[in-house]
Amino acid sequence: MTTIEQSTSAGIMAAVGNTPLVRLSRYLENPAVQLYAKLECCNPGGSAKDRPAYEMIKAGLEAGQIDATSTIVESSSGNMGIGLAQACGFFGLKLICVVDPRTQAQNIQIMQALGAEVQMVERPVEDDFLQARLNRVCWLLETIEGSYWPNQYANEHNPRSHELGTIREIDDELNGEIDFLFVATSSTGTARGCQDYLRRHGRRTQVVAVDAVGSVLFGGEPGPRHIPGLGTGRVPKLARGQTFDITHRVTDLDCVVECRRLARREAILAGGSAGGVLATIRAMQEQLTGKTCVTILHDSGTRYLDTVFNDEWVESTLGCSSAELQSLICSSTPANEGVEDQCQVLA
Repeated sequence: MTTIEQSTSAGIMAAVGNTPLVRLSRYLENPAVQLYAKLECCNPGGSAKDRPAYEMIKAGLEAGQIDATSTIVESSSGNMGIGLAQACGFFGLKLICVVDPRTQAQNIQIMQALGAEVQMVERPVEDDFLQARLNRVCWLLETIEGSYWPNQYANEHNPRSHELGTIREIDDELNGEIDFLFVATSSTGTARGCQDYLRRHGRRTQVVAVDAVGSVLFGGEPGPRHIPGLGTGRVPKLARGQTFDITHRVTDLDCVVECRRLARREAILAGGSAGGVLATIRAMQEQLTGKTCVTILHDSGTRYLDTVFNDEWVESTLGCSSAELQSLICSSTPANEGVEDQCQVLA
């Protein structure tokens, strides 16, 4: 077995974590809500998935499950693949990432630029691309000697990375004064890790898990979904038995509208799942009066320029015309002449 020099005190992996927490003072109409956003796009790989990717690979190395001859194999809709490509590149490991046609072309290019091999499954299994990806992963594990599956859907180091990092950073900065935490769910690693930390530290924070219409999490009915990183077609092991204070479902169009609204009001380009979390906050804003709320924005909208921020894609995929979309974005605009004029011009 060939070991790897595990230098974690220097290099790009030392930049994972300690992302900015910013106050969103313009996004909501209700000024009595103190809303903060954790900008995970500021991780070096561009998303919250950098944290579990690094933690899972590091743990595998420390346990002797991975060495320099290992081939890492994982299924991803995009961000985890990039996080693993970065971590594997840092440690000199080969990575094969299995994706499906919904994966953003740019994300595939980033993985490949970081040295990963990308394999795409073309057909779903029983209308589920995740199952198709997992079937390919199992085949690769059986056929490649020395292969290793981090398994983001069951690996306890996934939520642990957020317990040790994401929520601890938020909690420290706000001195434990968090009334509501809003988190998008898929593998549920982020939401579970955050909730574990809050409960262990006696916080009374209510954790709001945001899921997609068409996702099977929390007893949902399967259906079409177009926003990667939000919801799932198969309940992962990490999610089994997990309950949160509040669960809320959003549509793909909800995600698009709120990503656009955030860009317009706060000059922040956030990824698709962030729009779903923001839609949930907007729906609850009256009951959030006087509360301190935090949302985790998992990635950047720069990876969604061809979808969420593309009017043609929104119309062809979601059936919402450019004019209708602009109307939705501006529909809750406060009675402020300057903002109204801006909406009218952009429409």
